[in-house]
Amino acid sequence: MEGPVSDDRVWGRNPVLALLRSGSRRADEVAVLAGARGPISEVVALARRAGIKVSYRTRDQLTAIAGTGDHQGVVARVAAADYADLEDLLGVPARRREVPFFLALDQIQDPRNFGALLRTADAFGVHGVVLPKHHAVGLTEAAARTAMGAVEFVGVARATNLVSALEKIKESGIWVYGAATDGGLPPWSVDLKGPLCLVLGSEGEGLRPLVARACDVLVSVPMQGGVGSLNVAAAGAVLCYEVARQRARDPKTA
Repeated sequence: MEGPVSDDRVWGRNPVLALLRSGSRRADEVAVLAGARGPISEVVALARRAGIKVSYRTRDQLTAIAGTGDHQGVVARVAAADYADLEDLLGVPARRREVPFFLALDQIQDPRNFGALLRTADAFGVHGVVLPKHHAVGLTEAAARTAMGAVEFVGVARATNLVSALEKIKESGIWVYGAATDGGLPPWSVDLKGPLCLVLGSEGEGLRPLVARACDVLVSVPMQGGVGSLNVAAAGAVLCYEVARQRARDPKTA
């Protein structure tokens, strides 16, 4: 029997277990009742095994997420939009006769940051966004809402292994620039007019070491105040603006 679902949520112990076991729809987050035991423990174990984010909520919070009190202590968020194939995404610049410009996001967790980055991507002409399948937020309702319609214009592809995806991007003749918290080159000192993919790291850890090593160049936004670094969405906006600024000044990339 089909379980309770909406376009982006599945709730109830058995429906969520079926979702996790079948893999028919990718869950981006599983929210469970804090302190719950028994059957919910199996839900948590399956979600963690699949690399899906697990969060602990109050009963009222789960009711708000599900839109009903019949959630039995568990709600799964599923994608609010379709994902693109990486190969198809790499073909977008040629179809538009534009210089390639991609974003790759290394384990971004906050849907609001992800949504804000999608809006930035749309504003500055990014041809597509690549993110890992596991341990990262996806196209959830919260991300889509923050993106304010950008999900309709910017394709998002997911990769089982982000490093392998970056290597594939480089094989397409695209340079990969990683955004480091510090130690990188100032972005305005680097030529960003050619084909490129900008890689942004997670909110807490930044770029993972293997991902950083896969980058051709590391860039850092110099900080002059007392705060050590920018929020990932703000850093992404600064770097995307710099790419657009350099390209606007070069008629060959217009």
